[in-house]
Amino acid sequence: MSQWLELQQLDSKFLEQVDQLYDDTFPMAIRQYLSNWIESHDWDHVANVENESLATVRFHDLLTQLDHQHSRFAMEKDFLNQHNIRKIKRNLQTLFQDNPVSMAMIISKNLSEERKILAAAQISENTAQSAQSDMMIEKQRELDNKVKEIKTKVQETEQNIKNLEDLQDEHDFKSKTLQSQEELNGTISREELSREKLYLKAMFMKLHDMRGGVVTQMSEVLNLVEQLEYELITVELCEWKRRQQMSCIGGLTNVCLDQLQNWFTAAGECLLQVRQQLKKLLELEQKYSYSHDPIALSRGTLEERALTLLKTLITNSMVVERQPCMPTQLQRPLVLKTGVLFTLKVRLLVKLQEFNHMVRVKVHFDKDVTEDRKGFRKFNILGTAMKVMNMEESIGMAAEFRHLQLKERKVAGNRTSEGPLIVTEELHSFTFEAELCWSGLVINFETTSLPIVVISNVSQLPCGWASIMWYNMLTSEPKNLSFFVNPPSVSWGQLSEVLSWQFSSITKRGLNSEQLSMLGHKLLGPKASNDPEAQIPWNKFCKGGSERNFTFWLWIEGVLDLIKRHLQSLWDDGCIMGFVTKERTKALLSSKAPGTFLLRFSESNRDGAITFSWVEHTLNDEPQVRSVEPYTKKELSAVSLPDILRNYRVMAADNVPEDPLRFLFPDTPKDEAFQKYYSKPTDKHEPMDVDKKQDEGYIRTTLISVSEMKTSEFNDNIMPLSPEVYGELERIVTRDLSGGIGELCRGFSDAC
Repeated sequence: MSQWLELQQLDSKFLEQVDQLYDDTFPMAIRQYLSNWIESHDWDHVANVENESLATVRFHDLLTQLDHQHSRFAMEKDFLNQHNIRKIKRNLQTLFQDNPVSMAMIISKNLSEERKILAAAQISENTAQSAQSDMMIEKQRELDNKVKEIKTKVQETEQNIKNLEDLQDEHDFKSKTLQSQEELNGTISREELSREKLYLKAMFMKLHDMRGGVVTQMSEVLNLVEQLEYELITVELCEWKRRQQMSCIGGLTNVCLDQLQNWFTAAGECLLQVRQQLKKLLELEQKYSYSHDPIALSRGTLEERALTLLKTLITNSMVVERQPCMPTQLQRPLVLKTGVLFTLKVRLLVKLQEFNHMVRVKVHFDKDVTEDRKGFRKFNILGTAMKVMNMEESIGMAAEFRHLQLKERKVAGNRTSEGPLIVTEELHSFTFEAELCWSGLVINFETTSLPIVVISNVSQLPCGWASIMWYNMLTSEPKNLSFFVNPPSVSWGQLSEVLSWQFSSITKRGLNSEQLSMLGHKLLGPKASNDPEAQIPWNKFCKGGSERNFTFWLWIEGVLDLIKRHLQSLWDDGCIMGFVTKERTKALLSSKAPGTFLLRFSESNRDGAITFSWVEHTLNDEPQVRSVEPYTKKELSAVSLPDILRNYRVMAADNVPEDPLRFLFPDTPKDEAFQKYYSKPTDKHEPMDVDKKQDEGYIRTTLISVSEMKTSEFNDNIMPLSPEVYGELERIVTRDLSGGIGELCRGFSDAC
């Protein structure tokens, strides 16, 4: 079953997450129509910036696939879908014709996120729901019940007002009839007149009680709405914003707004209905009022309360649904480069048809924060900074800004000497000012993005991302732009989780406890590495250089880039142990069979490098662990790591090359572990290829890695032979003579 079909069978809460992956930049319709074709290609490989030509080919292949789909719709005479396909194709050409790698990155990221959603759904299905999950479900159920109760009371009030209107009309009719009868003396007896007056008085008392009941009921509705608003704004919305922060730095959290929007919208609908009911009460009051009339006494207060609650709801309902992000760095939002397009999206959670096209939003950069930021850079926003919210572009009331850029504003003076912080520690923010004009009502409100880092060179991206991670780990305050003037420390428990997210966000695998233990040891030392409360200062994580002139984070960043470019499949399948110290490597391998090896990242290479260490035994049967010189991105660009492992040789005695790698730790035969990754030999020419002459062929070659052992090492390990070793060698030769020299060498290696 295809990945797309599996997704469509998930529960609605997971489908909501899938829905968040697709927008007008790359519509879900493409994923639906071309699901099989999309999943048949390795988009992670295509998305590599070095494969621009392949990305161009795939881009044009996709357009061709859309043409085929258009032809199918034409045969089916499906005019609407023909129109949609043409529109989608035009949009793709506009967005990606000059930069097809960006499209490949979007597809690669979406497929990766889909796999994570499937994994989360599988875990949810196979395991019992945790207590926290049960609490969340219970809380959602409580809020649903509160919304239902409010809606029910509003409808009851609506019916009571209708009944009140009917009673008032009847009272008015009776009153006027009695008045006309009194004016016409003799038309009604005194006794009958008294009865009519008593009946009219009873009707008035009922009318008075009913008016008081309606007013009381409306006051109760507003009390319930006020309680709901408080919970939505101070609890649910704050929790969603915190989840969004975690999602921005790699956490797999649910940031779907649909449920929250439903609650906000329900509260808004009820308040608008209450306002309409109050207008109806005004009409009834104007028709008939009296001393101590409950409507006259309470209507003004109720109107003021309803308006205040509506304004409070609306002013708190605008959120930044998609934080500022460059299309080429989808997994690292909030870091923007000058002169590069970025997108962002705001959403009004009160989704009412009455407000469609009635809310204007304007973007400001660093609004109201320039006074206390002496020496900080200043920027102008280029592009359309004003939008009108509408329901057409998404499932909510939203405004998406797609083609914005930042340009640094030139100011007098030397910023580097005046500024208190380096570029990647400067925090900035976007402010969104909104104005709602509807039915004589004008409401002004605003919201703010999470802090961003603005870089001018792509080399600053890793340090900028470190700042974003640090900030969002430690605070939820969106306007603390001087955070790095005195940055607080972070606990190892928090940091270790976020470090794992950096790997799981670009691969299928995060970091396990042993890998995190090694990183903790590197940052904190052996005593504190297992203490989740141990504090790590900012300078030690990113700002302060180590003895090798690069920071801990830059080393991690180099490893991440190495995995993404050359090792992702091996990492996903668990072939790479990765973060293991030399001492731990020796301890793990010493008790294993000769030829057992593991893959680990070099601790001395800033840009990311990988080495393998293996164990061999001396003639005295003592384990000896050796490590090859680390392979960098340059070597891995020429030959893949599986092919290096396949062909690696050590030049042993008498210049005989031997393969020292036999088992991937703990005991998996090497070929069994890496067979599927080995490069396939190029296809031979078919006999029908008459243009190919047999005598034009060359002897095929294979690039192999060879390590030459020092002579002293051979002498130390091999000569002289003890009687026991000589006897073992003689036994092997006698047993395996028919095996030839190759078998002899392998047997000798085992004996040593």
